[in-house]
Amino acid sequence: MPFDAEPQPRALPDVTATGLTWRAATTGDLDNWAGLIARTAAVEHPVWFEKRGDLVHVLESTKNDPRTSTLLGIDSDGVARAYGRIVKNPAGDKATGMGCVDPDWQRKGIGTAVLAWQEESARARFHADTAAGHTTSPPRLRILTEEQHHHQAALFEAHGYQTVRWFNEMHRPLTVPAPEIVLEPGLELKPLDPTLHEAVRLAHNDAFRDHWGSEPRDREAWRFTMEEPSARHDWSAVAIDRATGEVAGYQLASYDPDSAAARGFKEGYTELLGVRRAFRGRSIAQALLADAMRRFKDAGMDIASLDVDSANPTGALALYLGMGYQPVNRSMTWEKLL
Repeated sequence: MPFDAEPQPRALPDVTATGLTWRAATTGDLDNWAGLIARTAAVEHPVWFEKRGDLVHVLESTKNDPRTSTLLGIDSDGVARAYGRIVKNPAGDKATGMGCVDPDWQRKGIGTAVLAWQEESARARFHADTAAGHTTSPPRLRILTEEQHHHQAALFEAHGYQTVRWFNEMHRPLTVPAPEIVLEPGLELKPLDPTLHEAVRLAHNDAFRDHWGSEPRDREAWRFTMEEPSARHDWSAVAIDRATGEVAGYQLASYDPDSAAARGFKEGYTELLGVRRAFRGRSIAQALLADAMRRFKDAGMDIASLDVDSANPTGALALYLGMGYQPVNRSMTWEKLL
């Protein structure tokens, strides 16, 4: 455990009111915790949900002490029935919340109890980070949901949250051949390999400086990105400036076999796509996407997919439409100033 000091206590949800015993998650809870999320996903059918490997990363975090940033609700048989957590960078202007309630335990006020704990935990994190001189931002909590999950929308609206951003999930059938995009002389595509990970991290932080809600990723956060259980480095690529060796752009891909089984098709997913400001307008993003499509197709995927901020300032939505992607689902970010 990387945290030496004893954590400041947080008020836990009421046992009598919820019928659950509440505590922070530990490594001994991983299977129980992942099982809760999988049961919920089997009923609610989210596009993506956290797996055991993702939860391992949650408990390994050196910035978000799992003793105060995670919450599990356990029934009398020892089965996890609800969970919540928050994430915040010390200098960040927001906390982000995640969580779920077992479908058999919904409509009992448990979601409200988890949300109240998330809000209190976010306030405490902002207070501590402000006292340490990391931030002066007012506390705010953001939570991402899919448009299809009306029960979540009702919960957040009832507690003063507002929708502040919309995102589109986009698909492109791989039965249509990938376009031929020729890079300018002096630029070349290379497969992603470990020697490029740090350079790609720096390129990502540069490329996403003007993206809403984005914060720089430090080495820990980037290691978690590179080690995501669904990451496919063999389907990922980097655009290099031959003259300087600088990373101009990158495409990081992933594949989730559980999603393929649930949704009935196999998708190569572009997890992150970025082009550094100095290299924009040179068809690098198009070349990376076309390369990804060919890699996905060769691997037996049915579609290429990605998500895009509907108000992205770089014109990404128009770029994807021009490459043959079409919107299929929407999600939204809810926010509340605490």
